[in-house]
Amino acid sequence: MWVGKKTIRSYWRNYFEQTDGLVWVVDSSDLRRLDDCKMELDNLLKEERLAGSSLLILANKQDIQGALTPEEIGKVLNLESMDKSRHWKIVGCSAYTGEGLLEGFDWLVQDIASRIYMLD
Repeated sequence: MWVGKKTIRSYWRNYFEQTDGLVWVVDSSDLRRLDDCKMELDNLLKEERLAGSSLLILANKQDIQGALTPEEIGKVLNLESMDKSRHWKIVGCSAYTGEGLLEGFDWLVQDIASRIYMLD
């Protein structure tokens, strides 16, 4: 697990080897930081060592009025233009209530398992 603070981001590369899944958490209620979020995600996905990793995007804070929907977050992040070979899913969630978390992590585990077992 990597923390998203700017001071920590330079260390992310130390952990890329053998990464099977990525979880990218977006604050759906913080519209001001979405451009930064998109830029950082784009930079992360350019890393060759992460090319085969499944990507789960959690559109967090769905319990807050005015939060963007997962579909709106997907448009802002331009997910449809992502490399077609990457497995990804965006799930609305609330870390506060727990809603959507199980759905997201279930998908991630199943997707990783299907790729790993397919390679055997």
